Amino acid sequence: MITKDMLIADALKQGNTEAMAEVLFGFGMHCLGCALSRGETIEQAAAVHGVDPDEMIKALNEAANK
Repeated sequence: MITKDMLIADALKQGNTEAMAEVLFGFGMHCLGCALSRGETIEQAAAVHGVDPDEMIKALNEAANK
């Protein structure tokens, strides 16, 4: 299960990586391979991008299980 305090890079290892990447791209996060993905939590990234972290977590968990 993906949580707000999980690093982006770690979250992408929790299931269907391609589907989760599409979700993140849809939220305007286009630098999944950048250094920040290894040190930034999903909640921090959501704040930077002006996204509701709970909405993002829900979408990521759904995508992880595809």
